[in-house]
Amino acid sequence: MGGVIVGRLAKTIPALTQCRRPETSSPMALSFARRSGEKTGRTERRGGFLRLVVEVLLIAWVVRVFVFAPFSIPSGSMLPTVYIGDYLLVAKWPYGFSRYSFPWGFPSFDGRIFSTLPERGDIVVFRAPGTDEDYIKRVIGLPGDRVAVQGGMLILNGKPIARQQAGTFPMPISANSPCRVVPGATAMTGLTDDGAAACLYPVFNETLPGGRSYSVIDQVENPRADEFSDVVVPEGHLFLMGDNRDDSLDSRFSVQEGGIGFVPVENLIGRATVIFWSTDGSSEYLKPWTWFSALRGDRIASGVNGTRQ
Repeated sequence: MGGVIVGRLAKTIPALTQCRRPETSSPMALSFARRSGEKTGRTERRGGFLRLVVEVLLIAWVVRVFVFAPFSIPSGSMLPTVYIGDYLLVAKWPYGFSRYSFPWGFPSFDGRIFSTLPERGDIVVFRAPGTDEDYIKRVIGLPGDRVAVQGGMLILNGKPIARQQAGTFPMPISANSPCRVVPGATAMTGLTDDGAAACLYPVFNETLPGGRSYSVIDQVENPRADEFSDVVVPEGHLFLMGDNRDDSLDSRFSVQEGGIGFVPVENLIGRATVIFWSTDGSSEYLKPWTWFSALRGDRIASGVNGTRQ
């Protein structure tokens, strides 16, 4: 009898132990647990935000290097095609990639990857030889081409390039675009179609072999710019010119003269494609409303590489 009771007690005690209610945590323990949970949550949120920032920066870097990069126009050497204050998207992939495709030239390597020559008439952004500056000009001569200028007329591979007078181009006068002419030229003023004050420049239409057509400015008879002896573009180089022919230090001028000479294909950054913003120079950084009052909205979404005939 006693053995039966002892056996039943032995079975009952573990069951009672398992069914016993857990002890209630102290207020101090609950507070510590709560603080630990909040700290862990903040750490996770901070880590998530940092990962987001890194991912956004990585995507921006990839787009900037391999797809599109912005470029602003600081001078009038490409008038009438591109204005001072225009902001362009430069396509990075059409000509392949070199060290100049990457911000700060890193990583640095020689030559181009997936290299493709531009077409005559393309407007390109490139690293000017002997400088750390990026320029914008139009491709006129490819490797092996013979280029000359006679009386302001472009001669390509022994054939004069078709050129027709097209009246005057009314460049709106603004804070970043005063009525500026080259020495020897006479400033002419007038009105744009919407009645704004404008500087009038004489323009001509050129059509390159292949049918690319665009407008150029020829302000004055300039022996140094309008007369250029026949040269052959070396292998791996390009002959580039500005559309504002009397106001562009381009491949007609050597680096020693302040020009760019023949430009290595390796120095290409990309092809100018479209204007995504344009300002007349009257805006102020600390006055955001002036960003829009200075906007030249009719310039946005304009292409820059001319038309084909």
